[in-house]
Amino acid sequence: MGGMRLVLISDTHLPVRAKKLPAAVWEAVDQADVVIHAGDWVHVELLDELEARAERLIGCWGNNDGAELRARLPEVARVKLDGVSIAVVHETGSAKGREERCERAYPDVDLLVFGHSHIPWDTTTQRGLRLLNPGSPTDRRSQPYCTYQTAEITSGRLEKVALHNL
Repeated sequence: MGGMRLVLISDTHLPVRAKKLPAAVWEAVDQADVVIHAGDWVHVELLDELEARAERLIGCWGNNDGAELRARLPEVARVKLDGVSIAVVHETGSAKGREERCERAYPDVDLLVFGHSHIPWDTTTQRGLRLLNPGSPTDRRSQPYCTYQTAEITSGRLEKVALHNL
């Protein structure tokens, strides 16, 4: 049996940057055990859709999310999945010094999923905190592709982290 399958998305900005999520993202959602969204939904309809369609949804609000989304989502979502402690936040500040800042801010976390920049990110701090930013599936900004990430948690370990270009 495989591990717990995760889909990581952020900065969907629907329906401002796109009218809907790409089909490949919905296919990944349908195969996932857990969907993680790191903020900037923009309109509550996507939250409703993902809650209805995902087996389990973990999300936070972002700087472009209004009162309705902020009423339903935390600024920082925290969960433990198969022994892996996860935090989800929209903003972590500039890339310079990110690892050290996040180690201080999230000392009890194994995986920090974040968004905001629309730039994919995958690093591990000296302590072992894994930092993942899936980019954006709808607004590539300065990146060559729109993106999302998948991963698995197996026996308390994060594995098979992959960035998917759309």
